[in-house]
Amino acid sequence: MTLLKELSQPESWQAYLTYKKEKGHLPLVPLKALEDFIQNKEYLDSAKIIQSGSPLMLPKKILLNKIGSNKKRVVYQYPEDFSRVLKLLSFLLHRYPQPKGCYSFAKDSGAHSAIRDLLRHPGLNKMVAYKVDIHNYFNSIDIPILLEILQDVLRDDLLLYQFFERMLSSQQALYQDEIIEEPKGIMAGTPTAPFLANLYLRELDDLFVKEGIPYARYSDDIIVFAKTLNESIRQQQLIAQILDQYHLTINPDKEVRTLPGETWSFLGMGVTGTSIDLSKATKDKLKGKIRRKARSLYRWKLRKKASTAQVQRVLIRTFNKKFFSQSDPTQLTWSRWFFPLLTKDDGLREMDHYLQQYCRYLKDGHFHKKSYDTSYKDLKELNYQSLVHAFFEYQKERK
Repeated sequence: MTLLKELSQPESWQAYLTYKKEKGHLPLVPLKALEDFIQNKEYLDSAKIIQSGSPLMLPKKILLNKIGSNKKRVVYQYPEDFSRVLKLLSFLLHRYPQPKGCYSFAKDSGAHSAIRDLLRHPGLNKMVAYKVDIHNYFNSIDIPILLEILQDVLRDDLLLYQFFERMLSSQQALYQDEIIEEPKGIMAGTPTAPFLANLYLRELDDLFVKEGIPYARYSDDIIVFAKTLNESIRQQQLIAQILDQYHLTINPDKEVRTLPGETWSFLGMGVTGTSIDLSKATKDKLKGKIRRKARSLYRWKLRKKASTAQVQRVLIRTFNKKFFSQSDPTQLTWSRWFFPLLTKDDGLREMDHYLQQYCRYLKDGHFHKKSYDTSYKDLKELNYQSLVHAFFEYQKERK
């Protein structure tokens, strides 16, 4: 039976709902909406479109601002009901084995598994690391090449392959209420894009994994280790060659080689030996966000003649949400991403200090000793929460 048939079966939807509940992936309001969607069988129309081979509705192209850059990120979005059915399909696609060495969007592994598996390789701290990032990966994937891969992977399910062929071959999208035509790749932002992104570079993943080389890929982020510098250079050339064959390009700003004993970075972590801290790039990125937000709030304070406490409270609330998000325990935050792996608190301590500095900056737009009229106790009264303290509390709970 084709997997597509399951899109209209209540049992599949109940299994999907149970999984979401067990994993805590949805806060209460979206969870209730999904339960109603399933109970009322609102999935049937979209499932029928997918199963029948009918023309698919067009995705909407959306441009998102990249913080700290004039560049835009392109994502695509289908109507909500259709997107929900695609999410079930994405859940069902976990039945197909994912490439080993690729940790993104996997059901039972992820970023934490990638770092831990790398550190299990003996002598890793004596090796040369090469890290590379693929430019605009999702939307640059060559569809004819991908369809050849899918033909092999989905050879037992012709109807499923034909659905992907129909969806991916169309170059049409809606943008500002007009139909446009352009290459869309696998359409970043759509529910099935992660599955397709994992498959597309399986040749690269298999190449290193079969050789027993320390290697990990997380979507468009790749890191590989070598015993010597010359070997690392050959790996770099091989990766560039394969990416070129797949019509992908490297982001030169994120291409880094680190020598034995130096700190290597992957997925926001900086690893030195067996010690794991925040990477420099992670800290710099957060500092930029804090700095921009604080300066924007200070300008708003002057325009509106607001109090210092008002803008401090907003700055603190903004980053509490980013770090902890108590109102939505399912949201991916710093505490969920970093705390399970970190073995030291130096980076967290640095971020605490930086945020406190900018809370005090909001008093008069300057950094000086008088800024410390705003004490740490004052900040705590505005609901400031220390990353370091939260990290230690997290560690206590794990023991």
